[in-house]
Amino acid sequence: MTKNYRKWFLAKVKRAIYDFGMIEDGDRIVVGFSGGKDSVTLLYSLYLLSRSIPVKFDLAAVFIKTGWPMDLPVLENFCRSLNVPFYIVETEIAKIVFEDRQDDNPCAICSHLRRGALHSKVLELGFNKVALGHHLDDVIETFFMSMIYTGQIRVFSPFTFLDRTGLTMIRPMVYLPAEEVVSFVKQEALPFIENPCPANGFTNREVVKKQIADLVKRFPDLKARFLTSLQTFDQRNLWPDVRSKSKKQDRKIRI
Repeated sequence: MTKNYRKWFLAKVKRAIYDFGMIEDGDRIVVGFSGGKDSVTLLYSLYLLSRSIPVKFDLAAVFIKTGWPMDLPVLENFCRSLNVPFYIVETEIAKIVFEDRQDDNPCAICSHLRRGALHSKVLELGFNKVALGHHLDDVIETFFMSMIYTGQIRVFSPFTFLDRTGLTMIRPMVYLPAEEVVSFVKQEALPFIENPCPANGFTNREVVKKQIADLVKRFPDLKARFLTSLQTFDQRNLWPDVRSKSKKQDRKIRI
């Protein structure tokens, strides 16, 4: 049963990799390794795939130490068991976010600082791609957060080239909902550590996450339908650009 589930799970990861051309022969990939369920699952999945798919790539894990005490030996031992290099980047992000800045939106600042520290280390190591453990729930939450809090309809891309750094960001687990990631962690008995951030569970994302959970109770296939809608999206189904529409009408009036 465990083996069959692993095969099904990895097939979803592999499908995303192939669909978006995420990994090429000779790539050197760093996993942004927070030590939570998502990043642990991603690292382990890529490790397993590196032994089975014809594309050859190097793999490493980078942990951004923000300033809170964490059980790092758990992560170090896990990476050692996979023979995956493990790097720690020391930062003062916790102090900057919660003491120096004291901003109303700590998540945005923290994310920006962690991303910068991660990219710097990836470049220092000479790797060319960054893999993040975002899954389908993250995609859905981002969609609703963008619409509710910024008035925009958008989600992050599974594959993004970053002009400023020359790095490519990939998210191989975008086809998998959060509950499947949790199941995979249990089935494979993967080690992980809890998020020590004091804001964890009290963010705008958490509010949206609870709303989506309520929707899923009413519409059990919501996540699958959402993924299908992304894959079959047609720009023509949305409104045309207001300014261009107005210009065309102005020309007609003048005529």
